[in-house]
Amino acid sequence: MADISAPPAGRPAPHDIPGTPASGEPDARGGGGAPTRLTVLAGPTAVGKGTVSADIRARYPNVWLSVSATTRPPRPGEVHGVHYLFVSAEEFDRMVDAGEMLEWAVVHGRHRYGTPRGPVSEHLAAGVPTLLEIDLQGARQVREAVHAQGVDAQFVFLSPPSFDELVRRLVGRGTESAEERERRLATARTEIAAEREFDVTIINDDVTRATDELARVMGVTSQAPQVAG
Repeated sequence: MADISAPPAGRPAPHDIPGTPASGEPDARGGGGAPTRLTVLAGPTAVGKGTVSADIRARYPNVWLSVSATTRPPRPGEVHGVHYLFVSAEEFDRMVDAGEMLEWAVVHGRHRYGTPRGPVSEHLAAGVPTLLEIDLQGARQVREAVHAQGVDAQFVFLSPPSFDELVRRLVGRGTESAEERERRLATARTEIAAEREFDVTIINDDVTRATDELARVMGVTSQAPQVAG
């Protein structure tokens, strides 16, 4: 089962969540309209969150996709700064202690993952549609934070067509040992049971269709963003 370790002793109190104005300050709004909405995408292991997010990045360039930090080593083909920020355990500790994480969690009982706060805050303040692709525990942390501060956010659950298909994808990926696969499948059962906690469910039976549905939920099109001259 996925778990979240307690933050190190002496961790500073969390900063305001991105998109929430400080007391007495105006809201950060894109183009003078409503505050930019934060979208959080989560789902069970091997459901294809990374694949859908990569398709969003490729076909919907007006969406900014947050890059998570992790203490796990990169898989074949993963690029630092594109797929993840691969950091040491010591650097992750430093980021947590400095209050630089919007959320963080220990996933599958082994490696830590977290969302750096600064880039998320900057993109929301600039009015850029922002997508967080995170695990269930991180999504729960973000939900608690945004509810406490009144941030406009929506939570999207990416679901497999069936559990058997999820097993097939995980085994077919071939990047984990048998022990790691069993650990991830145990986590997946818990994650699937949490679907009802989310605002929207998208079934990932086809990557292109699932990506387009996520874009519709976010209210974005494939038009490239306008660059101020």
